Amino acid sequence: MNSSITFFTRLLGRKSTAPLSPGAKKRRIASSGFTLIEILIVIAIMGTLSAIAMPTFRTYVERVKTKKVLIEIRMLEKEINNFYYTYNRYPQNLDEIGLDDMKDAWDNPYRYLPVEGTAPGKLRKDHFMVPVNSDFDLYSMGPDGKTASPFTAKSSRDDIVRANDGQYLGPVSEY
Repeated sequence: MNSSITFFTRLLGRKSTAPLSPGAKKRRIASSGFTLIEILIVIAIMGTLSAIAMPTFRTYVERVKTKKVLIEIRMLEKEINNFYYTYNRYPQNLDEIGLDDMKDAWDNPYRYLPVEGTAPGKLRKDHFMVPVNSDFDLYSMGPDGKTASPFTAKSSRDDIVRANDGQYLGPVSEY
């Protein structure tokens, strides 16, 4: 048993291609390992591959966060509509339906404004400065955490919005 272990140890560590048998003469074998240049080349290759992969990975992560926000806005919309069908009015805030502590994927609170009773200047407006909803506004402020009422504002371009009374749901930049 001991000779077979020695055989395989010598087989794995040897450098020549000459036949090796269990009974062969024991020779000193130089320790094998990586040189500094080989290690540096491997590190350079790994760095290059990670530099290529990171932008793709970040894009993927942002798409996943956006999808999560879209799903959560649809869920909030259904809860708000359920409140409307039960009480024949829209809630004044998300606290009335017990969802005021909900945060989007970027750790910002969701924004909700019922159209009835809200000043026209606070409602979301499209490119023609017309309110985008007739029932309620529901949106996420997006990755930058900033927003403005008109969709034309730079700080609104990354917001995820519900528009056209729920017929559109997505980024302001694609509306």
